Amino acid sequence: MVNGDNLILKEEEVGFKELYEQSRQDVQFGEIVTGKVVQINSEVVMVDVGWKTEGYIPVSELKDNEGETAVAVGDEIEVLVDRKDGDGNLILSRDKAAKIKVWDDIKNICEHNTTIKGTIVERVRGGFSVDIGVLAFLPGSQVDIRPVRDLDRYVGQTLMFNILKCDRKRNNVVLSRRSILEQERDAQKKDTLDRIEVGKIMEGVIKNITDYGLFIDLGGIDGLLHVSDISWGRITRPPNNFSRGDKINVKVLSFDREKERVSIGLKQLTENPWATVAERYPVGATLEGKVVNLTNYGAFVELEPGVEGLIHISEMFWTREIKHPAKFLSLGEIIKVIILEVDPNTRRISLSLKQITPNPWENLKQKYPEGTIVKGVIKNIASFGIFVGIEDGIDGLVHISDISWKQRVKHPSEFFQKGQEIETIVLNVDVEREKFSLGVKQMENDPWEELSLKYTPASVVTGKITNITDFGVFVEIEEGIEGLVHVSELSQKRVKSTSELFAIGDSVSAVVKSIDVKNRKIRLSIKDCESSSERQSSRYINNTENVGYNLGEALADIKISSTKG
Repeated sequence: MVNGDNLILKEEEVGFKELYEQSRQDVQFGEIVTGKVVQINSEVVMVDVGWKTEGYIPVSELKDNEGETAVAVGDEIEVLVDRKDGDGNLILSRDKAAKIKVWDDIKNICEHNTTIKGTIVERVRGGFSVDIGVLAFLPGSQVDIRPVRDLDRYVGQTLMFNILKCDRKRNNVVLSRRSILEQERDAQKKDTLDRIEVGKIMEGVIKNITDYGLFIDLGGIDGLLHVSDISWGRITRPPNNFSRGDKINVKVLSFDREKERVSIGLKQLTENPWATVAERYPVGATLEGKVVNLTNYGAFVELEPGVEGLIHISEMFWTREIKHPAKFLSLGEIIKVIILEVDPNTRRISLSLKQITPNPWENLKQKYPEGTIVKGVIKNIASFGIFVGIEDGIDGLVHISDISWKQRVKHPSEFFQKGQEIETIVLNVDVEREKFSLGVKQMENDPWEELSLKYTPASVVTGKITNITDFGVFVEIEEGIEGLVHVSELSQKRVKSTSELFAIGDSVSAVVKSIDVKNRKIRLSIKDCESSSERQSSRYINNTENVGYNLGEALADIKISSTKG
């Protein structure tokens, strides 16, 4: 027989168990619920998930970066009801709950085209791996609007992204940062277009650098800063003076709203120093400047920022010959110069370094007047003459035409050797052109001056043929003295070819027609000599009847007569 009280207790016990089981059935597997931490030990964290139903989470899921448990008793956390263990206890997961929530967020962001924050964790093939709660893929082409050379600099950065594609089943998410930048650029561009106007000063960022100028991002619109508008001075290579990413203030020079083209200037932010350069740098003034560029034709000297002058290579030294200014000047060197010429229109200033010191050529002209005999060593031999060392750094030139009165000089090396000491006579010192002219043949009297006295017109001379041409033959009447017998003066008869009548080396007699001492020319005639001989022969033959001359005697008299003439 069952006791009534015991029966009541048993019915109450059965009811409690049913209620407990019912409460546990209300918690669905795979559901994310909010629970309260009720107990923490070294291995698990007990969490009440409702109706006094408890489950546990491995403590490893709740550790922070320092290895400490990141929750405390009484904290409420979101967990996933994962499964039961072998003893029927609920196993919960905070990590899985977080991932499921992330995927829900990803799906919502993807559908509504909003943004999500993520951290680029590493470079992978074709792009980056990004932590957005789950690992997502960022293609390299979606990192920036412009191609990026240094992709490694993005690793570790936390940025905002759009979601291009998401597939929860394949655990695949593709991100884009480029689309966000394009949207920002379009917004900036609209704002810039509303603000931009000619003459306005704007701040920009250097986007690209070329040898012909800089491209400046003014806010969604790129402006070109041409190299000619960078400085009032000379900029040879912009990459040496600027860096990408630098901020810079510029002035709008022109703007085509339809084509969205902007020309900007940097030098226009300051006054043009060339406007008053003529007043500040008068011709003849001596001042200091800094060597800023060296070329094979001279050195550029900065007189002030934006104003440079050129020392031509010919204005560097009075007597020293230089092949390149870099052998004597250095970049950054401070030197003294004299202003020779200023042209504000072409922005050119001519400078001189050598005129800081006295002109040694002035002293040379006084020291070596015309006609002075000087000795020197041959420094160099050229086809047009020889250079003779006179003083340190100063050579005199004996032109090929001043080597000999009589001999035809083809090359000075036929008569002289480098290093040979010779005597010369000073012909001229040209201070302005810095030329020292010397002569060798002038050491002797000019033989041509005596020829007009020695060989009068109509006199007969004898010599050897040295050259035969189509227009006549040249006859050497003295060493180095030649006369020309023109083809028309060769014979009384018609001459088809000079070579038919004569050969080089033949000895001939000719009549002197004229002597041009100034141009050093002698005109001769063989034809006139023949005519004279024929007349003499005829006269003497006719006289033989009266005086008994024979032909041999007559010819002898002709020869005697020619010699006397």
